[in-house]
Amino acid sequence: MSVMEMRVALTVEDFEAVTAFYRDGLGLDPGDLWTDHGKGQLFYAGRATLEVFDPVHASAVDQLEVGTRVSGQIRFAFQVADVHAALARALAYGAVLVHEPVLTPWNDLNARLRSPEGLQITLFQAMEK
Repeated sequence: MSVMEMRVALTVEDFEAVTAFYRDGLGLDPGDLWTDHGKGQLFYAGRATLEVFDPVHASAVDQLEVGTRVSGQIRFAFQVADVHAALARALAYGAVLVHEPVLTPWNDLNARLRSPEGLQITLFQAMEK
């Protein structure tokens, strides 16, 4: 079996605010909008990957990015060209800052935030090696 695409579906109470956050705050490209039974919005987020961590590794990543264990079972991570600009834009659209950008041992500049619906999100910028 070969998987052709990965999608994550979020069910949210404030559809307009959350779609504005992902569209305008994070800059995801909107795709189809479904309105036949309520509302649904597809967003394109570049190339998708799935990271699976055991609790020890998840704790280590949280420790590096935030200083303590804070994320739940699911955390989004988006690679951006400029983490400071992306963070400022996300905050303007309702994100809550969890931790300012930090340089990781693998030379990414990572910032942690919480989206309007409460998901932990890492914004990361690959720095020159």
